[in-house]
Amino acid sequence: MDVKSRQDKVDGLEAIKEKALDMAAQGKDSLEVRDFVTNAKKELAFQVPDEEAFSKAAKAAGKFKKSKEK
Repeated sequence: MDVKSRQDKVDGLEAIKEKALDMAAQGKDSLEVRDFVTNAKKELAFQVPDEEAFSKAAKAAGKFKKSKEK
C-alpha cells in the first residue's frame, strides 16, 4: 500500500472513530455504534483497498485449503 493510500485509510479510520465517539456521547445504543463502526470499516475497505493484505490472505487461504484436502 503506498503512502497516500495508507494516509487515506488512517484518515478514514479517524473519521469513523470521531463519529462513533460522537454517537456514544449522544447516548446511542452500543450495538448501534458497533454496527456503524463495522459497516463503516467495510465501506472504507472498498474505497481504499489494501491489495497486499488481500494477496497475503488469499495465499494463506489457499495453503489452508490444500492442507485440509490431504
